[in-house]
Amino acid sequence: MFIRSLGFICFSALIFHCCVVAGEDVIFRVGVARIDITPDYPIRLTGYAVRKTESEGVEQRLWAKALAIGGDEDRPAILVTVDNCGVSALIIDEVAARLKTKAGLPRERLAVCSSHTHCGPCAVGFAPNIFAMPIPADQQATIERYSKELTDKLEQVALTALADRKPARLAWNEGKVSFARNRRTAGGPADQVLSVLCASDAGGNVRAVVANYACHCTTLGGDFNRICGDWAGFAQEAIQRDFPGAIALITIGCGADANPFPRGSLDLARQHGEELAAEVKRMPDGHLVPLRHKLSCRAKRFEVPFEKPPTREQWEERAKQDGIVGYHAKRNLARLDRGETLPATLPYFAQVWNFGDQLAMVFLAGEVVVDYSLRMKREFDPDRLWVTAYANDVPCY
Repeated sequence: MFIRSLGFICFSALIFHCCVVAGEDVIFRVGVARIDITPDYPIRLTGYAVRKTESEGVEQRLWAKALAIGGDEDRPAILVTVDNCGVSALIIDEVAARLKTKAGLPRERLAVCSSHTHCGPCAVGFAPNIFAMPIPADQQATIERYSKELTDKLEQVALTALADRKPARLAWNEGKVSFARNRRTAGGPADQVLSVLCASDAGGNVRAVVANYACHCTTLGGDFNRICGDWAGFAQEAIQRDFPGAIALITIGCGADANPFPRGSLDLARQHGEELAAEVKRMPDGHLVPLRHKLSCRAKRFEVPFEKPPTREQWEERAKQDGIVGYHAKRNLARLDRGETLPATLPYFAQVWNFGDQLAMVFLAGEVVVDYSLRMKREFDPDRLWVTAYANDVPCY
């Protein structure tokens, strides 16, 4: 079901405009904006179960950034990137509803993507079992406070990008960055392709850069309890240094089973960010392909059925384990004791933006393993396919 649904929207995207004849460079209306989303108070960071206390300061500012593409006559689309481990549908659906009301933006024309840094604040709805114990009430209140602030700021940055739209050219291409390695199987598959989209003004000045790479933001470990964007944050800073006046946006591909290598320090996080930025810097020098078709968008919600659910006896056996597995089992047993029915399917949201027959950008919810992107690139044209995960919700691996 999952592959069939993805296959349908990808196939539709890649053939939808196959009869359009490429002409002169298309002038898009493009707006870009950013907003600081760093909390000025201690908060639980998410990504690692080992952390039990609130953050101990700020190593690097966190940002939400937005790229708006298209004029009002074409209905614009907005890509929002967030320096966070994951933003749940609880927050994103609220932002989408506000943008629908205030700007008439259809849901398929909003994509919200997380960098998956493991040094970002907890937000409501994301990985509720990760700490293997209930979050203390005072810490939960801080998380809810931050989540409300984040929701407001995501709305604000999207509207600011819409208001910033000016004539621009868009171009894209792919490079390669080598620090992503399979974190489950030594020598296993990894997708080291770096996808890059640039927006430039009439004078050729770069206004925005979007870079997509399939790797966890886990250079820094669970012993690091300061707010930081990890390699994605340092990559953004380096790209903006290399292209003065531009705003850099980082999205993450199907990197659920990929870690940066080597890892374990701030210096290594900077090293990986610089490596990615160097590949981005190389591309505008004649390596980018101009996009000549207007943007069209589509999305699909569907239910992914779970495998045969565990019996109560199996849940009780799992509940004897320590850590996340045992905690998750105990929560589900409590739900059964209350007379609730455990879900049999996972609600899933997939989205495709395509620029005619030149480029299809696929946005997938959740922590998606590399096998999905590699399979799509085998079954469709890999030279026209861009796959982003951690998009619009992060409900699962």
